[in-house]
Amino acid sequence: MTSRPASLPTADPRIAPDGGRSSIPRTLGRILLGLVLIMAGTGHLTVARESFQAQVPTWLPMDPDFVVLASGVVEIVLGLSLVLLGRWRVWVGLVVAAFFVAIFPGNISQLVTRTPAFGLETDAARAIRLVFQPLLVLWALWATGAWSAWRNRRARR
Repeated sequence: MTSRPASLPTADPRIAPDGGRSSIPRTLGRILLGLVLIMAGTGHLTVARESFQAQVPTWLPMDPDFVVLASGVVEIVLGLSLVLLGRWRVWVGLVVAAFFVAIFPGNISQLVTRTPAFGLETDAARAIRLVFQPLLVLWALWATGAWSAWRNRRARR
């Protein structure tokens, strides 16, 4: 029987890899973020598909519809992972945060190209939206305990 490296999540879903317990606010935050991602991903595949296509940067050498559909599927999977995979929440949180960073160029492109979508008709509205993307990254890291796990791991070095 092999032992699991210390940096991996433990079997007890309430215990983070750093040994800390997941709080009720963090758990609720993780589940809420998961539900938001599931709803956004569903929007990619259905009613908001064209609006999301308008956000795909023109410099991206891929079919905008494929990008929207693929990112929608990824958002649904990440949302479900946040809701259902509490045992792996730290790792899921890191992946979700990386995903939010990866899609940030689309938000920047929407501002630079002045593309109206989702009711963001002015540069000011599009700029305000840019502020929320880093907040989503922080939400993912906080709600999953990934930020605490990273800090605690660095402190042990």
